[in-house]
Amino acid sequence: MAKEMIAMLLAGGQGSRLYALTQKLAKPAVPFGGKYRIIDFPLSNCVNSGIDTVGILTQYQPLVLNEYIGNGQPWDLDRLHGGVHVLPPYQQASGSDWYKGTANAIYQNISFIERYNPQYVIILSGDQICKQDYSDFLRFHKEKGAEFSVAVMEVPWDEASRFGLMVADEDSRITEFQEKPKNPKSNLASMGIYIFNWDILKKYLIEDEADPNSQNDFGNNIIPNLLRDGRNMYAYRFDGYWKDVGTISSLWEANMEVLDPEHSGINLFDENWKIYSRNSGMTGHRIGADAEVQNSMITDGCRIHGKVKHSILFAGVSVEPGAVVEDAVVMGGTVIKAGAQVRHCIIAENVVIGENAVVGEALSEGGKGVATVGAGVYIGDNAKIGPNAMVSENVKGGEEQW
Repeated sequence: MAKEMIAMLLAGGQGSRLYALTQKLAKPAVPFGGKYRIIDFPLSNCVNSGIDTVGILTQYQPLVLNEYIGNGQPWDLDRLHGGVHVLPPYQQASGSDWYKGTANAIYQNISFIERYNPQYVIILSGDQICKQDYSDFLRFHKEKGAEFSVAVMEVPWDEASRFGLMVADEDSRITEFQEKPKNPKSNLASMGIYIFNWDILKKYLIEDEADPNSQNDFGNNIIPNLLRDGRNMYAYRFDGYWKDVGTISSLWEANMEVLDPEHSGINLFDENWKIYSRNSGMTGHRIGADAEVQNSMITDGCRIHGKVKHSILFAGVSVEPGAVVEDAVVMGGTVIKAGAQVRHCIIAENVVIGENAVVGEALSEGGKGVATVGAGVYIGDNAKIGPNAMVSENVKGGEEQW
């Protein structure tokens, strides 16, 4: 049975700019917003948009991600025909193995796409925080008679040179593409979300794979080739919340924006567009009589006996008496011992912060770096971790790192 549109979700990114957070974890599996992982957003967008067939292309450190996705049940994607499919690279008769680029990753899965004989294919990124109705995007694509459409957002002109930019006319038809130009002609930044007519995508993937000089990349190869051939290409303007959380500072900022939905534009409490995730299975959280909690998100299984202010605590976090957590993102299973101070930082999963230890510093107008502690690290009693430190190994009691 043919599907009108299926999704191919690129989730193999290494996320090297997240340093200690992605040493043993694929970027799409990084926890976000108290009870989610980054990949929950595109998967939830799919099911909310009526897309019931999703191929997830994994590569780097896929174990946790594969385990988390499972059979797709949390997103209602456990289907007999369609549903969610994890698609790692594999050895084929042609000799291909690792995905060489974004276009090559899709090329290696042409046979998967053809099982569903779709009219359209939407290419998604597994490492963005975005709430988007893909059915509205598809409607635009059809109305324009497009062969390729890309979701774009207007960015400040002084930041435009950081992005791949689409130059479009008054009808939104794309006339030029600029990849991180010094002198931008447009401020329409590509979100890396594309809709193709399947016959067009297949043709250009095959041609690209046959080119020995190609980087096998959508931005560097496929899109310029479509422009060269004068294809019907359109820019779909998106005005909702979108953030590429590719750096420590942007990941921290996006988590803090969750705490201010009225101004930031990201509302995780919206009943009309839910973001689904796998249930932790933990009990409810407990706020002790001696605790103080202000403007924070406290999730399942947390035990709070200290002070938590403007922070996000994932499932199973423990904050002991006298400990202070402020402007922080603390991921699941972490224990913050009595008297410890944790400020303006990201703490990964299953970390122990020893008694009276200090991690990060108070946020100031001057702006300081976000301290980062990797998964499973032990920070000894009375240790001090400075505001720019990235810690991936245990720190002994009384030691300092900056």
